[in-house]
Amino acid sequence: MGADTSSAVKPLEAPALTPLSLTSKLAGTPGSPPKHSIAVKNAAGREVALADPRATRALVALMNVHAVNGGAACHWGGPAAFAEINAAIHGLMFAVQGRPWHEAFNYVNDAGHAENGVYALRALYGFDGMTFETLKGFRSVDSKFTGHGESHLNPQGVLLSNGPLGSSLPQAEGLAIADKTAGRDRVTVCVVSDGASMEGEAKEAFAAIPGLAAKGRVNPFVLVISDNDTKLSGRITKDAFSMAPTFAAMGALGWHVINLPNGHDLQAVYLAVEKAIAEARANPAKPVCILAKTIKGYGIKATMENSAGGHGFPLSSGEKIVDWIDEIYGGQPPTEFLAWAQALRAEWEQKEAARKAKAAAASPAAPAVKKDKVQSGLAKAAVRAAQEGLPVFSISSDVQGSTGISLFQKSFPDRWIEVGIAEANMVSVGAGFAKAGFIPIVDTFGQFGVTKGNLPLTMAALSQAPVIAMFSHIGLQDAADGASHQATTYFAATSAIPHTVVIAPSCSDEAEALMYEAIKRFADDRKAGRDGETYLFFVGRENYPVTWVENASYPWGRAQMLRQGGDVTLIGCGVLVNKVIEAGRKLAEKGIQATVINNPFVNRVDVETIGAAVSACRGRVVTIEDHQVVGGMGSMVSHALSRAGIAHRMKSLGIPGEFGQSAYVAEHLYQRHGLTADKVAEAAQALM
Repeated sequence: MGADTSSAVKPLEAPALTPLSLTSKLAGTPGSPPKHSIAVKNAAGREVALADPRATRALVALMNVHAVNGGAACHWGGPAAFAEINAAIHGLMFAVQGRPWHEAFNYVNDAGHAENGVYALRALYGFDGMTFETLKGFRSVDSKFTGHGESHLNPQGVLLSNGPLGSSLPQAEGLAIADKTAGRDRVTVCVVSDGASMEGEAKEAFAAIPGLAAKGRVNPFVLVISDNDTKLSGRITKDAFSMAPTFAAMGALGWHVINLPNGHDLQAVYLAVEKAIAEARANPAKPVCILAKTIKGYGIKATMENSAGGHGFPLSSGEKIVDWIDEIYGGQPPTEFLAWAQALRAEWEQKEAARKAKAAAASPAAPAVKKDKVQSGLAKAAVRAAQEGLPVFSISSDVQGSTGISLFQKSFPDRWIEVGIAEANMVSVGAGFAKAGFIPIVDTFGQFGVTKGNLPLTMAALSQAPVIAMFSHIGLQDAADGASHQATTYFAATSAIPHTVVIAPSCSDEAEALMYEAIKRFADDRKAGRDGETYLFFVGRENYPVTWVENASYPWGRAQMLRQGGDVTLIGCGVLVNKVIEAGRKLAEKGIQATVINNPFVNRVDVETIGAAVSACRGRVVTIEDHQVVGGMGSMVSHALSRAGIAHRMKSLGIPGEFGQSAYVAEHLYQRHGLTADKVAEAAQALM
């Protein structure tokens, strides 16, 4: 990489730089004040009606109950912390006169877990025709109110999609620079959490925005940081490290910092936001940062005191929702909210009564199939290897409870570290551990592992410092969180990295066997002076049988034969192996005998096993995967067969070049995209 030593180029004449004329899809300014409001005074002493933060919190709790009744996870802590901040921001944005609010402001929410708080707040205004009834579909497959804000499904309300922490702030930076370039009169307001501030992308924007603003390249910019020292799994300072030095450095980076000691004092919050917008407009060269102290889970004593701030949603049904609504209001909540909560409570009571009656009348049931999350096997293998003396060490980035590695961390409290919400840093730290003689296991959601961690994974392999990764919630398995959290390119994103083995276990027992073998192979290679390989384990989120066949074996590098037949070969991997098993049964009922194969070694295709099966079935193959069809497992199997000279005709079922979306459970998305046993059987019959 060299300096630009080319000769000088004479500047050319060109027409004036004019951006393309794009019509905004954002909904216009609401025509009415919020249905439930509270008055504050602006800097001039005049009263302003803002959406009541208690109403926002009540709506978040109520809409969340509908989602959990459907089977989805939800978030409470984040939106509860941001209620006053967003009430003030929206009150100022929606007060714009003479033009639509979005021509005066860019509003960017980088606190994706708080998006349902934005929905609730805007429903109070009737924004975009929203009603309380529309909130009841939150996170369902038929609603545009997704787990995190998604502009491809809700362009009327979401300017920039969010979810992966720290990723929307740099885009907001681009908006503000572009507005300056276009000569527009618009202020960009971006809200972020302290957790998002740990991400490298956020830190880059923290420096770039004021740095470029000082050179006259950025339109007025206001950043609001919610600082409550809380993340998904607990307290930031206790579990990782203090963010205080980062925030203390904002002034030195070039921000004008407004400290807000109480982010739940609505009057103080409004005046701070009003002042920040005025100062940013008056001096665009000096962007403004409001550093607001908040409490995650504010409004409910139990979540305020919880170490994670009630990050998810503590209520799993409507049993206690009446108590919550009452507590949010300190007694005497609005009648419509109380009635809504009482209806949810009554629904729970009816379900409980029906469940108990059914249980009393039921005959003794057959023994239930033992189920578990696939990733639990990965953690068990790590524990076993450590007990045998192998130097396994866990490096996490906040989601260890979700990925399953927490079992290892609790078993060996001195053999893990959390680097904060910083997935790229996590992988690179793991590489350092490998170079120092340890066996590092890193963990996060698949989407963050393959996007934020891709370059670090490449550099780890290039530095002869391999890692072992547990990447969970892959594909459409992270149904409720929506497209931003759904890794649908994970095979394509990682399979071509040299010295990297991509593995998709289908059950807990398989995961345990393959992880244990990976750790041993890692150790043997390193002891022998070989570079070794990186092992990436991609697993889902939901529960599956711990094994698919009795007395199963899981030899390294081999595909697993689950059923033998001579008519067609069905191949699945990971979370969709059950679909090919079921399809095999359905075909057998029609007299079609299928060979059913579990193919866990995605980028190291077992051509010997799969090729023999395909040849025996006269080249007929159907694959299914929770991944994009392009660059997926099916394409790698086909390529391997072609290179081996094995003739075949293949139908590959996968995600057809689209983003996912929120749904209560993954099965709703599998149905929508045709990833079902029936579709596998149909594809097989079409090949006959």
